[in-house]
Amino acid sequence: MPFDLASRLAERRAAHLYRQRPLLDGPQGPLVRVDGRELLAFCSNDYLGLANHPEVIAAMRAGAEQWGVGGGASHLVIGHSTPHHQLEEALAEFTGRPRALLFSTGYMANLAAVTALVGQGDTVLEDRLNHASLLDAGLLSGARFSRYLHNDAVSLAKRLDKAEGNTLVVSDGVFSMDGDLADLPALCAEARSKGAWVMVDDAHGCGPLGATGGGIVEHFGLGLDDVPVLVGTLGKAFGTAGAFVAGSEELIETLIQFARPYIYTTSQPPAVACASLKSLELLRTESWRRDHLNQLIARFRQGAAEIGLSLMASPTPIQPILVGDSERALKLSALLKERGLLVGAIRPPTVPVGGARLRVTLSAAHSEAQLEQLLEALAECWPQVQADA
Repeated sequence: MPFDLASRLAERRAAHLYRQRPLLDGPQGPLVRVDGRELLAFCSNDYLGLANHPEVIAAMRAGAEQWGVGGGASHLVIGHSTPHHQLEEALAEFTGRPRALLFSTGYMANLAAVTALVGQGDTVLEDRLNHASLLDAGLLSGARFSRYLHNDAVSLAKRLDKAEGNTLVVSDGVFSMDGDLADLPALCAEARSKGAWVMVDDAHGCGPLGATGGGIVEHFGLGLDDVPVLVGTLGKAFGTAGAFVAGSEELIETLIQFARPYIYTTSQPPAVACASLKSLELLRTESWRRDHLNQLIARFRQGAAEIGLSLMASPTPIQPILVGDSERALKLSALLKERGLLVGAIRPPTVPVGGARLRVTLSAAHSEAQLEQLLEALAECWPQVQADA
């Protein structure tokens, strides 16, 4: 039999790496019903609590009434509707850039940007811990592909010295499994000194970071010259769906002309763009969401340190508890679930071997009492997991 799929699946089960999809029966929120159980969830990327916001729902409903439920065609045929265009203009203004281009998913946005900008004879340099979509984009581009040590400007500089052709330096803004920030000032300085462009995927920073939620570029006070290619995601802090690339007039026109994932796909439903416009408005005007979220982050880190948990250097809503062994990570997740809490165990190959963890994610929709419930449960469960070490 040429494809022994059963053996591959059995090996994954034996290594405690088998994945299953929790079935959500209801909207996103702190309290969810999953696989028939009521649980308090700390695993959603709905960082600002907008995914089930009544005004966002109303905007999507009104958008469907006016614009229908399908994009109809690609943007270049007849799928570029007024809500799409309005959202692009609003995102350009939000990021302080001349133009923005809307995509159906973050994965598509990353594939589109990298493959449209570099190819054979060029170089793409990426952080070792970049999201899979960025790594895939680098490999698919046909450019010379190399990964520098995580968040290491010295390692990047050594690879820049060997770069050929147009060179694109690519990094996450907030690393999705560790929650740490890219050292953009140092990375951008090295890239600029060698004439390279920087592309940042700020999927997890856009919304929670920055004085107005503008993300890691705003957090560090950087501009278009520092980060010519900025990618943001709408399916996380925005609470809706899709993604965008923001940059210069020439960049966006280049993507429209040459980015295959943009050219050859149907546009997202216009009603989703209507919902995103409303969530962008709330993100900008309701700064209390970021303030409350930052208070939750500080309290969680304080409480986790008192318990003796091994956290990572994250100032973001992503707060991983490093466990190490995949089986132990699964046990800690299961013990929490017995107590009514849902926190996912992240295992290889998503994280390095020996780096299994529980990925706690906090939301502005969480209350202080709910956070204390999580900390109390961790204080009970962690000693049991340590006993198995």
